Amino acid sequence: MTSLGLEENHEAVLAYLLGFVSGGILLVIEKESSFVKFHAMQSIIVSAAIFVLSIVLAFIPIIGWLLGLLLMPASLIIWFFCMFKAYKGEMYKLPVIGDMAEKYM
Repeated sequence: MTSLGLEENHEAVLAYLLGFVSGGILLVIEKESSFVKFHAMQSIIVSAAIFVLSIVLAFIPIIGWLLGLLLMPASLIIWFFCMFKAYKGEMYKLPVIGDMAEKYM
């Protein structure tokens, strides 16, 4: 159980639900579970990275726009994958981002 009274895996899934918004809220509210805090921090970092990357790609003519079109389905796949791993109770670390999340939590 977590400090919110939910199962750890359910709360970790909620951390990914609205990206850096839900991740930030759970990072502040959750006091007990390092599992939830890790997933909340990873959610914040990955959603912020995707947001920044989409803005950068929008300013690059043609190639950036095409890559931006590929970014949306890729980010959805990452989002679902992270939610699935959190639901299964795994502390799955995305490459580079997972190490950052672990360091900053």
